[in-house]
Amino acid sequence: MIRQTLIMLSVLFAAFALTPVISAQDAPQISEEVVEQRAREVGRQLRCVVCRNLSIEESDVAMAEDMRTIVRAKIRDGASNQQVLDYMQSRYGDFVLLTPPFKPQTYFLWALPFLLLFLAFIWFWRAAKRQSGKQA
Repeated sequence: MIRQTLIMLSVLFAAFALTPVISAQDAPQISEEVVEQRAREVGRQLRCVVCRNLSIEESDVAMAEDMRTIVRAKIRDGASNQQVLDYMQSRYGDFVLLTPPFKPQTYFLWALPFLLLFLAFIWFWRAAKRQSGKQA
């Protein structure tokens, strides 16, 4: 009875001892070159929340460095580029994306360049009309 218990305990111990080795081998092994390439690709799509007009790859502030570290860690853990972007968006909000998503909260943001172009066209058209009226 004691011998069976000792055998069972040793089997359980061996199973638990080998579990990290087995799970570490099952995790996808990504080379550092691939991690770096994907991290730069994702980093060019993320805005530095301190600089506001630079991507995290272009910024030298500490916050951008922290964000780059998070991106690389997520990629090493096996996350896809989109999963990393989704994580960063959930953590920092839509503002962190250099290309804002097209949804009701951002319709005005997407329409603003066209609205400004339309207003500029109207202004130039009216100015040209006034100029032609003065010359006549």
